[in-house]
Amino acid sequence: MSYIEEMFGLKGKTAVIVGGGGVLAGKMAEGLARAGADIAILDLNLENAQKQSEECKKYGVKSLAVKVDASSKQDLRAAADTILAKLGRIDILINAPGINSSTPFLEIEEEEYDRIMRINLKSIFLACQLFGKIMIEQGEGGSIINISSASSEIPLSKVFTYSISKAGINNLTRNLAREWAPFKVRVNALAPGFFPAEQNRKILTPERTADIMHHTPMGRFGDAEELIGAVIWMASHKAASFVTGALIRVDGGYTAMTI
Repeated sequence: MSYIEEMFGLKGKTAVIVGGGGVLAGKMAEGLARAGADIAILDLNLENAQKQSEECKKYGVKSLAVKVDASSKQDLRAAADTILAKLGRIDILINAPGINSSTPFLEIEEEEYDRIMRINLKSIFLACQLFGKIMIEQGEGGSIINISSASSEIPLSKVFTYSISKAGINNLTRNLAREWAPFKVRVNALAPGFFPAEQNRKILTPERTADIMHHTPMGRFGDAEELIGAVIWMASHKAASFVTGALIRVDGGYTAMTI
């Protein structure tokens, strides 16, 4: 076994990706599969989850797809039972459910606010609670990676509720990192910058794109493949064994330029 395989290889581990049918989380799942982890894709859209699961299988690992309403603890518990029955254990959790909206602040209705907070923050709270308990009970530690956003710390107009929900993820991550460090369950967050995906395509008008590029030193959007390195590093207990409570930014310099 090479040094890289020893430090970053995930063979024998099982990763759960909540919201794994999406573009960005799907690439993260593929990256973990390429590193050797078995994969469970959880998503409300079963067809997307199944497609992504099949992509992961191409790397010679076990993979399954489960339809889940991530804001339902009952759904998540049933999914966990299925994963444990078919894959045997749970070592890595990527929390990536998310929706967005460009509604101006004074026009945001309670229903919209509640829906975004339910999917973006409550879902992650519930998944951490349920899968984190399983990791603690297994007694071998684990890695939880919550997907935050560059907008969680930098004011960004027209995504108000989304930004609030992502700021909540940062706080949840840091609290759980402290709470679960004695159990070797590491809890970190990944904060992508601007990566074109289904949830933000509607707000990426030419004017909006020009403004984003103006504040991004690298002068381009990110590619989903560019998230994989950070995810594998955080998932690896050997490579990141002393890393917990971190917010890792992958944003082309956006937050560095505007803080």
